[in-house]
Parts: sequence; C-alpha cells; structure tokens
Amino acid sequence: MDMRSGLDGLKSLLGVPQTSSPATAPVRNGATAGTAAAGVDRATLSQAASQASQTSAGEDVRMDKVAAIQSALASGTYSVPAMAVASRMVDAMLTAGN
Repeated sequence: MDMRSGLDGLKSLLGVPQTSSPATAPVRNGATAGTAAAGVDRATLSQAASQASQTSAGEDVRMDKVAAIQSALASGTYSVPAMAVASRMVDAMLTAGN
C-alpha cells in the first residue's frame, strides 16, 4: 500500500479537508519545527480541529458522555480496541475512492 494514500485515507476518516499544505521542516525527538529547547512539547490544531473547537455545543453533543471520556483520558483509563480503529481506517480508505 502506498503510504501517501494511507495518509489521505486517514485524513478523510478524520474529516480533514484535502488541501495542499506548505512544506515543513523535519521534526526530530518529538519537538516541533522551530523550537529551540529540547524536550518541549507543542501541539497545533489543524484547520478542521480549529473549526470543530469553535462550534457551540449543540443538540448533537452529549456533554455527559464527553465529560466521562475526558475524565477517562485524564486518568489514563480510556482505551479503544486496536481492531476497531484498524477496521474503521480500512473501511474509510476503501470507501474514499467511491
């Protein structure tokens, strides 16, 4: 399987728009490009994530479930079966071309 098509399939699964991105410098040791201090973690939201974070909590969002998942993530007890993730990724890649 071509790695590029796998990444495109993952982007479509996550709802990331298919736009061309500017070339970025390679990242080493977990640091983002442009950071001078070693061991500094940084996160940047994609355009889709930024849009999602700006939406208001509507009727489609079950805040009790969101709070439970956030709590499980914070405590380190949230897990998703690897087989479920793999299955959804394969399904998304197979249907992306249709």
